[in-house]
Amino acid sequence: MSAKTSAEVVIDGKVYTLSGYEGEEYLQKVASYINGKINEFTSIEEYRHIPLNMKNTLIQLNIADDYFKAKDQVEKLERDLENKEKEMKKKIVSIILAHHS
Repeated sequence: MSAKTSAEVVIDGKVYTLSGYEGEEYLQKVASYINGKINEFTSIEEYRHIPLNMKNTLIQLNIADDYFKAKDQVEKLERDLENKEKEMKKKIVSIILAHHS
């Protein structure tokens, strides 16, 4: 297991210390992603006028949406890869059988 890493990051103008088993670069990347989501919403005029708890919930829902879409994409790519592997194995077997005939 890797050593635990801590990094100071800035999220929405506030400094936080994040800790984890990933490197500092990764922790900064996570903070950057969160800042991007915050900036995405703060550019919407209506967002600026809603209560803080609703703002946080909207950002959390958006991040969860990104997560599930990415997860679905990974699962689809894994299925596609598995199907390609099966096709390649069939082709290899047919080539071998053709050469032995």
